[in-house]
Amino acid sequence: MSVAPVPADPADEVELDLFLEALHRRWHYDFRSYSRASLVRRADLARERLGCATLSDLQGRLLRDPLILPDVIDAMTVQVSELFRDPSYYLALRREVVPHLRTFPSLKVWVAGCADGEEVYSLAILFQEEGLLDRTLFYATEINRRALARAEAGVYAIDRLPAFSQNYQRAGGTGTLADHYTAAYGRVAFDRRLRDRTVFTEHNLATDQVFSEVHLVSCRNVLIYFDSPLQDRALGLFAEALTRGGFLGLGSHETLRFSSQARHFAAFHEPDRIWRRTASREDAHA
Repeated sequence: MSVAPVPADPADEVELDLFLEALHRRWHYDFRSYSRASLVRRADLARERLGCATLSDLQGRLLRDPLILPDVIDAMTVQVSELFRDPSYYLALRREVVPHLRTFPSLKVWVAGCADGEEVYSLAILFQEEGLLDRTLFYATEINRRALARAEAGVYAIDRLPAFSQNYQRAGGTGTLADHYTAAYGRVAFDRRLRDRTVFTEHNLATDQVFSEVHLVSCRNVLIYFDSPLQDRALGLFAEALTRGGFLGLGSHETLRFSSQARHFAAFHEPDRIWRRTASREDAHA
């Protein structure tokens, strides 16, 4: 993945800092600890979309015009995913993690940074096929309200289905993906039953706290956009939320090996970035 350079001009650095500070202080969205290279790209995208010559111009509009806030947040967040993305991850969940989850009478799963919902529906389909859906409550969280609404709707363009179906089969699907959606007018809508067990809600890993004890946290391709301190904060939230013996799944290019939170986890299926909570939940605060 190509990485855009961080602004070399000190004035550009100050302008970006002030824009992020305004976004935080005025609207309580805190991107200040996101990866700097990613921030440069995303802020410039927001500036272009809103037709502003400079970030300072965008900052002025942002402070006084709440109607542009959704457009800014859309640009500042990444909603790139697909159903059963990295199929081996879901295959590992199905084969290695599900047998442990079966031992619980009820389950809670936190999908952190759910974007447009593809990961939520991937997990719900997997849990349905494994007979766990009816005793599972999913929490799908996201800071982007528009993305959260799209996730809750569960509607996707039909031209994405070939890739979705291929991933589903490679992830160990036991039927066909068509068992789980209806198609009409160039779009597919996933079965209502898949989201009836899901709570879609706003949550910010940079500022918010834990809201429930859970048995599985799946947070994939989110931490790569954070700097190290914010990664540690998010992983600390996951450690606090997970019951002892619970599982944490990260993206294919993410790890907690070098995090201060690593002491709370043991590698469970490291090739697919799955860890298991080891010590008591209380020591996550230590």
